[in-house]
Amino acid sequence: MILAFTLAGIVLIGVLGFVGRRRPAADLAEWTVGGRKFGALTMWFLQAGEVFTTFTFLGMAGLAFSGGVAAMYALPYVPIAYVLLFFLAKRIWRMGKERGYLTQGDFLEDRYSSRALGTVSAILGVVFVLPYLQLQITGLGLIVRLVTGDHASGTLSMIAGSVLVVAFVLWAGLRGVAATSYFKDAIMLVVLVVLIIAVPAHFAGGVSGVFHKIDQLHPEKLFVHAGANDHTWFITSMLVSAIGVGLMTLPHTWPALMSARDPKVLRRNYTWMPVYELCLLLPMIIGFAAILVVPKGSDPNGVLLSLSKEALPGWVTGLVVVAATATAMVPAAGILIGISSLVARNITRVRGERRQFWINHGTVVLASALALVLGIFRPDLLANLLLLTYSGSVQLAPANLLGFLKKVPVGKVPVFAGLLAGEVVVIWLTFVDTKLAGTVNVGLVGLAVNVVVLAIAAAVERAGNRSGDVVRTGEPV
Repeated sequence: MILAFTLAGIVLIGVLGFVGRRRPAADLAEWTVGGRKFGALTMWFLQAGEVFTTFTFLGMAGLAFSGGVAAMYALPYVPIAYVLLFFLAKRIWRMGKERGYLTQGDFLEDRYSSRALGTVSAILGVVFVLPYLQLQITGLGLIVRLVTGDHASGTLSMIAGSVLVVAFVLWAGLRGVAATSYFKDAIMLVVLVVLIIAVPAHFAGGVSGVFHKIDQLHPEKLFVHAGANDHTWFITSMLVSAIGVGLMTLPHTWPALMSARDPKVLRRNYTWMPVYELCLLLPMIIGFAAILVVPKGSDPNGVLLSLSKEALPGWVTGLVVVAATATAMVPAAGILIGISSLVARNITRVRGERRQFWINHGTVVLASALALVLGIFRPDLLANLLLLTYSGSVQLAPANLLGFLKKVPVGKVPVFAGLLAGEVVVIWLTFVDTKLAGTVNVGLVGLAVNVVVLAIAAAVERAGNRSGDVVRTGEPV
């Protein structure tokens, strides 16, 4: 029954994606940003729903199960980022409209007058986001495998989901993502409300009973303590995440923002989205309930579905699986649009709208196929790269922030120098000397080095410019 529910949900999501298309896309701008015509409601589901992915739905419950209240670092960073975007979004949207930006690479290339910076930032964006795409597809298989106990069913779901995502993305572009986002958020919220009532009631007599029992049996889970998830980790991870989201360093967030009808739509949504993001607390509470009944050392990503199977009838568990499936497929579609647009616009550099379309659509197919193959045969191959998704992408924050100013105060060389230094530090601390930074988020360490190097290089650049001016004024006419 659960497998039938899952496959039906996958097909329904695909159908909704196809319905999202109104007419053939006239150009890449129509396909990537919906012609910049989306109103407040569509923008709400596109942007507010970006936070609710497979990692959020399953991972937040898992992090609460393994790390206790340390999981709550995810609650404040999104509202903090949205406060920042409330002020920045108008500036970003207007520049995008006037200059024709579709990607983060377009923005950086134009603001710093450097094709090389646009290309490098696009390559970094693809490298950092591709593991995130694989996470969604692998998560889709994990969801079905956990509830059915059948590895083949998980693989079948991954294949079916990937094919349908590719199909509706190619057919409808961002409009397809928008259409499926309505369904994803609606069913996800319904399921979370059911879970937050049924699971705590089944295992502890209610939400208050969950925390009362944890206080008695596992009090260490109710405070941030020494260890891998200590206070330093909590604060630095929250800060890095807030900077990354607030300064638009993840490339797949750009098409959604650029698709707004006007900046008023964005500012209205950013006023209320911080309240909506408090829904992140719901899967965390399920994770706390799991502490009471799931054996220590169990796979944390599976605790939400495990408790659902025990507390709910089979058909309701099927709806939970459909909701979890939606949190994998819809974000995967948005990520594919981000990756393919970067490749077509900023990496391959082909001329002509038709050629850009071919490159764009080909990238959608290839990126999805690569993520699917790795998800089936080598699910852990990109696991280490996933560590770089946020800590690596946040190194673009200084370049973005300076580019948002009316007059960019530095040249491309200081930005390149800072970006390179920051990425080297992040890679070193992630893969080579993993203990050097302690529990400090390595993205923040890299960002500090990034800013220092950028500032020094900018000072040297200004000194060189002043010296050149002196020499030129002393030359005879």
